[in-house]
Amino acid sequence: MSDNDEAPSGGHSRRGVLKAGGLTATLLAAGGVPITAARADERAAPPAPTADVTLHVNGRTHRLTVETRGTLLETLRERLRLTGTKKGCDRGECGACTVLVDGRRIKSCLTLAVMEDGREITTIEGLARGEELHPVQQAFIRRDAFQCGFCTSGQIMSAVACIDEGHAGCDDDIREWMSGNLCRCGCYPNIVDAVRDAAREHAR
Repeated sequence: MSDNDEAPSGGHSRRGVLKAGGLTATLLAAGGVPITAARADERAAPPAPTADVTLHVNGRTHRLTVETRGTLLETLRERLRLTGTKKGCDRGECGACTVLVDGRRIKSCLTLAVMEDGREITTIEGLARGEELHPVQQAFIRRDAFQCGFCTSGQIMSAVACIDEGHAGCDDDIREWMSGNLCRCGCYPNIVDAVRDAAREHAR
């Protein structure tokens, strides 16, 4: 074949090969779909379904319209600006997002906001009474039961429930019933000490 761009009938020209290569690269960049088509699909996507909910959080009532797929964690942090509840693994494994719902501890990243409609929710922001810290918060400070602090709000919320459930009678019970909350800094001995102190104060 000559160096000319045009090829004889039935052959391949250099121009045609280059055009085909450019089209392939465009398809790969769009995940196998032309970019213009991908953008059109995004524009055509229907809005996520929503629902009206009433959440009673830390003694205050909030009436919200939320996406039915939205988690309680997202609603607390992004809609109510209660950022003390942390987003850690987002899979219910670390416990950083622990809150109390009707007094029961849950992983807020694993529950939908619509599932908690009408329930009483307590986050770390709702434990203290004005300037007076909750006994568990005081015990965590006294026992130096944190380092980076990222997991601390979830640890404290879980500890409050652990004590109320009657699972803080001995160190082994505390370790067992707090095992769903991870501390990447390894402050577990201090956390156990703090929960034990708060449990004793609770029992008085």
